[in-house]
Amino acid sequence: MIHVVIVDDDSEVRNGIAMLINGTHGYRCVGAYGNAQEALDQVPHLSVDVVLMDINMPNTSGIECVAKLKALQPTLQIMMLTSFEDNEKIFQSLIAGASGYLLKKTPPTKLLEAIDELHNGGSPMSNQIARKVVETFRTQPVGSKDTVGLTEREQEILSHLAKGYRYKEIADTLFISVETVRTHLRNIYEKLHVRSRTEAVLKYFNK
Repeated sequence: MIHVVIVDDDSEVRNGIAMLINGTHGYRCVGAYGNAQEALDQVPHLSVDVVLMDINMPNTSGIECVAKLKALQPTLQIMMLTSFEDNEKIFQSLIAGASGYLLKKTPPTKLLEAIDELHNGGSPMSNQIARKVVETFRTQPVGSKDTVGLTEREQEILSHLAKGYRYKEIADTLFISVETVRTHLRNIYEKLHVRSRTEAVLKYFNK
């Protein structure tokens, strides 16, 4: 059972997603809040796997809320669910701690798949958003001073991670086990002082 929280000031959107989640086997909505402050007050006291976060909300934005929630619960998985497609908000969200970014026009089945993917360590993004991320990263200098302490194998794994490879794809490409990939990633996270693949990739691209 994947426990989901929705944070969106649009009650129609909030209620519609809650109905979708509660009506699907294996998912449960454990909270739906209309503003960031309600989420900050309630989420730390709930058993939550995934948070779906809008950006444009009164008083405190969704991006600010992400940063505050991650400070309280570093392992919390958060996915932006918004109408914004501009680069600035995408990267502000990722830097704040979001591990996924979907547009509200995402079909219901794709939203459920993305929740499952995020829960299992992935970083789901709408196609339009993923394209913007890739195009922006192509213009960035690859490899920051933060990554020089990584071994050659760790650099290799981080490079594949930055290209969007899943753990199994990295394992198959490098002819190693998925558990070995996970072990390397734990070492990478520790050396880079990060808590998620998104933060690691941002350091890789010197963001």
